[in-house]
Amino acid sequence: MWIGVQNGRYVMRHVCQSSDELSTYGWTRHNARDFGHQVLVDQDMTLGTSFLKSKESGSGYGGDWAVRIQVNSKKSEEAEELLKTGHLFFYLADEDGNALSLNRDAINIHETSLLASGSRSDVGNWQLHLESRDNLKVHFSGFKTEHYHNLSELVQENIGAQARKFGRLQLSDTSDDSSNILVFQISGSIPFRTDLAFISGSGLPNSREEERVNNLTGSSLTDRLKEKELEFDTRFEESFGLANKFDFESTTVGKAAVSNLLGGIGYFYGRSKIALPGASHPGSQDSFLFYWPAELYTAVPCRPVFPRGFLWDEGFHQLLIWRWDIHISLDILGHWLDLMNVDGWIPREQILGAEALSKVPEEFIPQYPSNANPPALFLVLRELIHGLKKNAFTETESSEISSFLERAFVRLEAWFQWFNTTQPGKEASSYYWHGRDSSTIRELNPKTLMSGLDDYPRASHPTEDERHVDLRCWMLLAADCMHSISELTGKGKGLETVYSSATKILSEFELLNQMHFDDAHGTYLDFGNHTEKVRLIWKEVMGAQGFTTRQLIREVSEPPRLRMVPHIGYVSLFPLMGRIIPPESWILGKQLDLISNRSIFWTDYGLRSLSKTSSLYMKHNTEHDAPYWRGTIWMNMNYLILSALNHYATEHGPYRERAKDIRDELRSNIIRNVVRNYHKSGYMWEQYNQKTGKGKGAHPFTGWTSLVLLIMAEAYTES
Repeated sequence: MWIGVQNGRYVMRHVCQSSDELSTYGWTRHNARDFGHQVLVDQDMTLGTSFLKSKESGSGYGGDWAVRIQVNSKKSEEAEELLKTGHLFFYLADEDGNALSLNRDAINIHETSLLASGSRSDVGNWQLHLESRDNLKVHFSGFKTEHYHNLSELVQENIGAQARKFGRLQLSDTSDDSSNILVFQISGSIPFRTDLAFISGSGLPNSREEERVNNLTGSSLTDRLKEKELEFDTRFEESFGLANKFDFESTTVGKAAVSNLLGGIGYFYGRSKIALPGASHPGSQDSFLFYWPAELYTAVPCRPVFPRGFLWDEGFHQLLIWRWDIHISLDILGHWLDLMNVDGWIPREQILGAEALSKVPEEFIPQYPSNANPPALFLVLRELIHGLKKNAFTETESSEISSFLERAFVRLEAWFQWFNTTQPGKEASSYYWHGRDSSTIRELNPKTLMSGLDDYPRASHPTEDERHVDLRCWMLLAADCMHSISELTGKGKGLETVYSSATKILSEFELLNQMHFDDAHGTYLDFGNHTEKVRLIWKEVMGAQGFTTRQLIREVSEPPRLRMVPHIGYVSLFPLMGRIIPPESWILGKQLDLISNRSIFWTDYGLRSLSKTSSLYMKHNTEHDAPYWRGTIWMNMNYLILSALNHYATEHGPYRERAKDIRDELRSNIIRNVVRNYHKSGYMWEQYNQKTGKGKGAHPFTGWTSLVLLIMAEAYTES
C-alpha cells in the first residue's frame, strides 16, 4: 500500500484499479519464475518495484526473496508540498492465523534490519529484514483478524486516529495480541529506496542469516537485479528476435506484453458453483451445487478486472507462454484439464477464491454444464504437435511434451466426445452453440456467451436448426489434433480412424460450402431461424408490485424463417482461419476482397469484428448492454487471421501475392496502433475502437492482447 495525492488530497492506494486513474502500472520485465520489475505512476509519484527469488544453501522450503522499492516524484507545484515525504506500507500476513513475532526495535532500522520473524510447518523459521541507506522512519501496527479484504480500512482507521490525536500521518506502533498481520509504514524524503529481504529456514546450524540478508540487499541486490535484467533481455531476443525489426519504443511494448502476461499468472483455489437445470429460483440455494475443491494455475486476461481463468482465453495465452517457458505452459494446460468432470465438461469461467469472487456479480457466478466454450487449448496443442514433428524442441522438451500428451489423452478424448454429444446440429457434421435463450424479450439478439463472442449476432430466434460455422471449425481443429496425438503417442488404439474420419469430413470443402457459404454475400455465414425485422422499443411494463415502468422490449415485426444469417464478421472468416479454403479457390479471393473492404472488415488499426453493413453493427443489445463484438477490434481474432494470411502467402496459388500484401499492411496497422496507444495511455487494452484506434474496455489487458508480440515477431500459428 502507499499514500498518493489526488486533487490536492492524500489518498490510500492498495490494489491498482481503473478508478485510481494511475497514469500507468504494470510489469516492464518478468521472467515468470524468479525476477520481475514493475512501474506504477500515480499522478506525480513513481513507484518502481523489483523482486528476486533465491534458493540458497541453508534456505527453507520455497527459498528466500527480496523486494526493492524506489520512490520518485516529478515535484509539480500542486504536489510539491504533499509529496515531500513518501509513505509506503509493507504488510505480512499468515493465512493460517499463526501469530507473527514483531521486533520491537524495528522502528530504528539503523540499529537492526530485522522487522519480524515467525515459524510455519511448511516454511520453517523465517525472518523479514529491511535495509536502506536513506534516512527512513519505520512505524508499525499489528492486527489479529481472519479477513484480509478490509486491510486498507484497518490501516486507514489506525492512521486516521493518529492524525486526529497527534496531527501526524503514521501508524500507532501498537500491536494486537497474537497478531497474524503486521503492517510496516516506511516513510522518507522523496526520492528514496528500500530493500526488504525474506529469509526462510533461519535459526538452524549453518543457516548464515547475515550473509544471506547481505546477498539480498544493497549493492549485492543491485548487481543481481542487473544480471536478471540482462538475462531477461537476452532471452527475450532469443525468443522473439525484435532487435533488427523495431525501435526502442516498439520493443518496450513487446517486453511489457510478455511480462504482464507472465506476471498475471496466478494460483487460484476454490469451488465453482454449478447451476442445476430447471431451478425455479436461479439465485436460491437449491439452484446450484458446488464443484469439488480445485486448484488452478493459470494466466488471466486482466488481473485488476478479470482475476480468474477463462477457458478459451487460455488457449490464446499459451500461444505466447509456451514460446517463453514450455514447462510452465504444460503445467497450466494440465491444471485446466484436471478441472474436467466425468462427462468431459470444463467450466468455461473459473471463479475460484476470494480475489476472483470479488470481481463477479453473484448472478453470473454459476456455470452451466450444458454450455460449451471454444476448445482453444487445441491451438497450443497443435503448435506443440507441429514442433514435435519438425524436431523443433530439445530432446528434454520433446520428452516432456510427449509424456504430457500421453497423460492428457484420456481427458482430451473425453473433452472431444463431450462436444460431439452435446453440441451437434440436426444435420450430420453440423454444430451449434447450445444454451442460447430462446425466450428473452430484453435482448435485441440473444447472446451466445458460450462461443466466446458474446453478443456477436446469430439467428434472431434460437432453435435446434442452427448451424454455427465457428464451432464447426473449432471441431475440425480438435479432431485433427486428436488424430495427430493418437498417432504420436500410440494412445487410443482403434480411434485413429475415428479422428481421421472426423477430420476428413469437417475439412470437406464442398460440404462446408453447402452448409455455410452464401452466394448472395460471397462469404460464410451461420444458418438458423432468422428475421432482420427486430428492434428494441420502449414499452410500459407492469411490475410485480403493480407499478408500471418504461422498459426496452424486443419487438419482432416479421416472422423468422430458416435461412443464412446475413451478418458478416469474424465468424465469416473461420474457414479462412482454419485453412480449409484451397489456395486456388475463387472463394479465397472473395475472402481477401472482404478483408480489404473498408465497409466490411478493414480499418487502419486492425480488422473490425462486424461489418459496417450489418443491421446490428455497434447496436446495444439491451438498454445497458453496449456493443462488444459488434464492430470493435480484437487482437486474438486478428492474430488468427494474420496466421491464415501468412499461410496463404506461402502457398502456391493465384492469390499468394495478394495475401502477402494484405498480411503485411494489416500487421503494420495493428503494431503501430497498439504501440501508439501504449505510449499515449500507459496500457494495452481489451479491444480497440474501429474508428479511431483508441483502446477501450478493460486495462491493462495483457491477456490475448499480448499476442501483438507474436505479430511483431511474425510467429504465427502453424497448421
